[in-house]
Amino acid sequence: MDRLIGSEILAEERVGRTRVITARTDTVLYRPLCDLLLVTYGPLPRLSALLADLDGIDEAYIYGSWAARHSGVPGPIPADVDVLVVGRPDPDELFDLAERASRELRREVNVHRVAPEAWASPSDEPFLTSVRERPLVRLHLREENGE
Repeated sequence: MDRLIGSEILAEERVGRTRVITARTDTVLYRPLCDLLLVTYGPLPRLSALLADLDGIDEAYIYGSWAARHSGVPGPIPADVDVLVVGRPDPDELFDLAERASRELRREVNVHRVAPEAWASPSDEPFLTSVRERPLVRLHLREENGE
């Protein structure tokens, strides 16, 4: 932190004994660093927040290459983000959400819906088998709603 503050990338403010660190938004580095963080770590918090506002979702996960990289599996930078939604949200609202997320994250966001009973029960369905066998990153939908 001290190096980033010294480089004027971060700012520091003391509030009593607490050290409050914030991003310096007035530097030329702010936008490129923000973009880099959004592309690498942004899908998890951004998709959690977007999906938390959509009715009819019981659970949601990121799967595929992004989940694999996040879980430490080596490989190339993911070109897209695959999202599994468990529940019965409105399909049009879910499509609009995926489009918005794609714009914000600057990569394609693909959303696949599955009924809660299909997700909860064992299945020979190839898609569900494949998703269950690979890394999954759970999206925290309720935290954004205070639950």
